[in-house]
Amino acid sequence: MRNSLIVILFLGLLSSCRQVDEITGTRPIVDTKGIDLEVYEADLQECYVFADDVQAGRKVATGAATGAVVGGVIGAAAGNSTTARRGAGIGAASGTLRGAADAMQERERVVKNCLSYRGYLVLN
Repeated sequence: MRNSLIVILFLGLLSSCRQVDEITGTRPIVDTKGIDLEVYEADLQECYVFADDVQAGRKVATGAATGAVVGGVIGAAAGNSTTARRGAGIGAASGTLRGAADAMQERERVVKNCLSYRGYLVLN
């Protein structure tokens, strides 16, 4: 149950990635010399729409499932069924975090590539 809550929280977090980009400082840094900022903001929002195609929920769920299996196997090898359950829980949590991190990095890469292809000089 606890692992399901973690997955749901990350899915909610990833569904609002534009706000996360603002909070975490992953918003692209662009050389704005000679750039119309209104046009840039419109282009940035369009690039965020493309980044919304990243399968964030799937990456999180896959990471959680993989982590649970690996953690459960390690726990079973190291002890009994209680150890296996604990290992699966720890594996699911760490897999969820890894899946979320991978999804965020991919979203960031999509936005930066989109801006670059539109002629912006992305500095970060």
